[in-house]
Amino acid sequence: MKLIRGLATVILVLSAICLLVAVALNFANIIGRYVFFSPIASAEEIMLFLFVGTVFLGNAVVGWRGQQLRMDVFLHALPPRWRRALDVFADLAVIVVSLILIVIGWPAIQMLAEFDQRSQAADIPLVIPQALVPIGLGLNALLVGARLIAGMRTEPSPVPPVEAF
Repeated sequence: MKLIRGLATVILVLSAICLLVAVALNFANIIGRYVFFSPIASAEEIMLFLFVGTVFLGNAVVGWRGQQLRMDVFLHALPPRWRRALDVFADLAVIVVSLILIVIGWPAIQMLAEFDQRSQAADIPLVIPQALVPIGLGLNALLVGARLIAGMRTEPSPVPPVEAF
C-alpha cells in the first residue's frame, strides 16, 4: 500500500506541475501580448495540452481518495451495509468504464503515432497529449482498484465520514 500511496503522490505532483506550467505560460503570454505586443503563438495550444494532463492525471488521485462527484443524498439514507455495497459497485463501474475507454481509444492513439500527427501551432506530436487520456484512466482504474482492495481488508466504519461541501 505504501507503493500505491507513493504513486498517488507522484501523480498529484505531476498534475500540479502541469497546472503551474500552464498558469506560468498564460502569465507570460499576457505579458508578451499586452506589454511587448508579441504574444506566444502556441501558448493556448500548449496550455490546452497541459490542462488535459492536469485533469486526467489529477482524476486518478481523486479516484484514489474516493472524492469523485456523486449524487449521494439517497445513499446516505440507506443502511451502512447497502451503502457499502453501492460504494463497491460504483468503484467497480469506474474501473470497468475506464478500461473500456482505454480499449476503445487506444487505436486512435496508435494512428496518431504511426502518422506522426502534430499540433498546428506548437508542432507537438499529438500522441503525447492524447496518450494522457488512457494513461490517466489506467491510473484511475489502478488506484480505485487498490483502494477497493484495501477497503475489503478493513472493516468499514458503521458511521459514514462527515464530508465538507
